[in-house]
Amino acid sequence: MMDSKQIQRPQMILVVDDQEINRDLLCDILAGNYKLIYAENGKEALEQMRANINDLSIVLLDLRMPVMNGMEVLEVVRKDEQLRRIPVIVLTADKNAELQALQMGASDFITKPFDLREVILARVGRIIELSEGRQLISAAEHDELTMLYNRNFFLEYANRLFHYHPEMHLDAIVINIEQFHSINALNGREFGNNVLRIIGNEIRSFLAETNGIASRIDGDRFDLYCATNGDYQAILDRFQKKVSQYSNSVNIRLRMGVRPWKEEVDPQILFDQARAACNMVRGNYQNSLMIYDEDLRMKEMLKQRLLNDLQAAVDERQFRVLYQPKYDVQVDPPQLTSAEALIRWQHPDLGMISPGDFIPLFEGNGLICKVDNYVWKEAARQIAHWKEKYGFSLPVSVNLSRADVFTAGLVEKLTELVKANGLNFGDLKLEVTESAYTDNAQRVLEVVSHLRQQGFEIEMDDFGSGYSSLNMLSDMPIDVLKMDMKFVRNIENSETDFRLVELILDIAKYLDLTVVAEGVETKGQLDLLQNAGCNIVQGYYFSRPLPAEEFEKLIQREIAIERGKKQ
Repeated sequence: MMDSKQIQRPQMILVVDDQEINRDLLCDILAGNYKLIYAENGKEALEQMRANINDLSIVLLDLRMPVMNGMEVLEVVRKDEQLRRIPVIVLTADKNAELQALQMGASDFITKPFDLREVILARVGRIIELSEGRQLISAAEHDELTMLYNRNFFLEYANRLFHYHPEMHLDAIVINIEQFHSINALNGREFGNNVLRIIGNEIRSFLAETNGIASRIDGDRFDLYCATNGDYQAILDRFQKKVSQYSNSVNIRLRMGVRPWKEEVDPQILFDQARAACNMVRGNYQNSLMIYDEDLRMKEMLKQRLLNDLQAAVDERQFRVLYQPKYDVQVDPPQLTSAEALIRWQHPDLGMISPGDFIPLFEGNGLICKVDNYVWKEAARQIAHWKEKYGFSLPVSVNLSRADVFTAGLVEKLTELVKANGLNFGDLKLEVTESAYTDNAQRVLEVVSHLRQQGFEIEMDDFGSGYSSLNMLSDMPIDVLKMDMKFVRNIENSETDFRLVELILDIAKYLDLTVVAEGVETKGQLDLLQNAGCNIVQGYYFSRPLPAEEFEKLIQREIAIERGKKQ
């Protein structure tokens, strides 16, 4: 049986020399170990290299030849990405030409007249071995689809550039394809792969014009560590134009985050910040480019600080729960009927933090459940306190986020909270935002239905802010619609806005739902809502959100009014 060495094809060498005697001498030395092909000048050499590009192991290149000399061949090879992979040993009797040839990309040289047979065989064998080793490493370090570096090699080379070439001012650029998974799903994986190849090819063309390296980090994310002229929009436009040309029928949108070079900041940090900038324009179809600057750095630091401090805020009761009253405006005078629990963060170092600064952050990181649980406990305790102090229950609405809905044991937890504080289920109202119903609606409907069957009242918050309300409304297990404040804001000045409010009220009446209008600030808004049949109103016209001790004054005033009616 023949072993692998016996059936292995001999390595191919191209000998390029215009002198037949030199070709014959090299043939005598190498033919026993290698397959040889020949060229008599540089022009023939390039033709042979291109014809045998996948089989050639090495080129032995004379420098002085007619038609096209060896230096001219090296110049062509150096600019050709494919030919550049083939190692070249120059053949020369000119000692002064050796250095120039090496600087132009030659791997080694053999002096004329030729050295001893063993020396030539050793030089050729060593260069072939080194080249094949580099090719194996190259295959491991490059992404097969785009021929850009893989993640680990990219980071290693980026760190080396940073440490050994501090004079190079390299920016970190992160490029993503918006909704790439949908592009794959709708058009097929091969279409998606072609998009990735196009971007990879254009990135390599771009890097050929500047200093730098690039990688396909994963799926559809590309990282570039390169010198730029600072015109980042032009760079994004260049890549966007290339992918847009690929298919007129498929909308392929790129987004890009940039962290410009900063002295003594290592690549890992730069790319973390560039990625954060890129994520900030996810889904933003008005702006596809974000440049990480000092303002963004401060915002990122604040976000990280808030994330780090969340648990301490819960443990040390830094969160303050405020209560905004809701009034029944279909009676005269309007009567306090319930409240909404709202949260603020009294940070020991940063002061009062608005919920707009931390609620979206915690929602995005899945930590909002900790905040919601805190509010539930505080609100339930406060309802129980008022019930004991004043002899009646004042219901309070608390937020139920999408993350809460997907938490195991939610119904049991809320049920236990109500019972532990001696409340009725209707005392703790649950607000679910309209948008929560549009994402995995079936699961949300199941959980909310279970809560409603348990006895909780369900309020749909921000009604009208989404797109699926009307066609889903009849299936939603809710008791109350909270009209988004954008409808109320301009009803005094816009007939269209007021007609929309009337339409919502008509729908709610048809479905036997109570309507709460939030954001009411003026007497004119209140009068219009009253006359249109709106049930409940909350907003600054009646009161801003209040600490519990201040809210008690409203309760006491309500008690005094009731006593006055009885006398």
